[in-house]
Amino acid sequence: MTTSHAKPPCPVLTMGMEEEFLLIDPRSGGLRPVADQLMRRLGGAAACQVVPELTKCQVETNSAVHTDLRGLAADLLRLRTLTAAAASGAGAGLAACGTCLAGGGGMPALSSSPRYWRMYGQYRAVLYGQGVCGCHVHVGIADREEAVQVSNHARPWLPLLLALSANSPITDGKDTGYASWRAMLWARWPSSGPPPFFHSAGHYDSLLRGLHASGAILDRGMVYWLVRLSHHLPTLEFRTADTCATVGEAVMLAGLVRALAATALDDVRRGIPAPPVDQTLLCAAYWRAARDGMEGDAYDLLTGRVIPAWTLAERLLERVRPGLSAGGDLPLVTAELGRMRRHGSGAARQRAAYRRRDRVTDVAELIIRQTVGVPELLGGPPPSPGPAVAGTHAAPVGGAARAQEPTRQELR
Repeated sequence: MTTSHAKPPCPVLTMGMEEEFLLIDPRSGGLRPVADQLMRRLGGAAACQVVPELTKCQVETNSAVHTDLRGLAADLLRLRTLTAAAASGAGAGLAACGTCLAGGGGMPALSSSPRYWRMYGQYRAVLYGQGVCGCHVHVGIADREEAVQVSNHARPWLPLLLALSANSPITDGKDTGYASWRAMLWARWPSSGPPPFFHSAGHYDSLLRGLHASGAILDRGMVYWLVRLSHHLPTLEFRTADTCATVGEAVMLAGLVRALAATALDDVRRGIPAPPVDQTLLCAAYWRAARDGMEGDAYDLLTGRVIPAWTLAERLLERVRPGLSAGGDLPLVTAELGRMRRHGSGAARQRAAYRRRDRVTDVAELIIRQTVGVPELLGGPPPSPGPAVAGTHAAPVGGAARAQEPTRQELR
């Protein structure tokens, strides 16, 4: 006798995260080119999961593959803690933020990799100020035809994913007026920005061949679209975000990305077409997200209206609820979204620290402390209330999120 099982509404996908960090002087907020010293201090498993980056003022950590958000959170916290200890031994603080706080506008101290020096030879001043840090969420989708269709379905939500992670308002000792200045700096690369609408995996590959032939990329690793097929893993890689200020916010981002990919994959398999979002408007929405973050307005690509960013976040939550439920992530993600709405985004917290005394060192202290803070989902203390942000749409309304069946009110 055959036993039938109900098919879950969405597939449960594997996930992993790459996080880039700056190495800064805790006393000044300036960059410290000590990545080589940091790498020599690492040992054990961490030595295989921490790698050099473009500059000597950066490192990148690579999580293991996970199916559970708590497991991912523990992995990220372990890597951040070990890397921070090695950075401290090398005379630097590990900073989870998108841009350098003081200085760093000129040519950075490049890592020794010949590939990075080839990039300098090809792109020259594009590298100025490129000591910037993002985080990349990989979701396991091995079928390339399905993966490019998932990318098409995800396009309308990419600006919001940036807004939720925005964590780089302070650069060169001043407030840039943007929640994510990293997004503006990274946009100078000729292969960056929102991905095109792909007709097929073959179309994707033909565009890569054209980018390479034109000189816009040197290799597949230089495809800097906000979503791309990984060139070395069977995954779809979401590259939208700044490096998140806290482990809790990084895990929230990973949960939303996985749920968005799973919901989209279910639509692909059901034959539901992706919305034909115009590329120009997608770029405009991404710019708006970089400027306003979660403390302002967003352009809803599906309705053509400007609305509060948190209203758009509520719509995303409804969109991906099946994927969050299938992975068991709904309570954790909504709880973290609620905390962010009450206490402010990473960008808002940086600005609040800066405005107290107009000192970058206060921002540096905040960032270094947040980087290795234990999130509540792993038993850490709840965050202390942040100062109100003038003009924000993120005023707190109500208490903490319930453990089961969160509603739209729980984002408040």
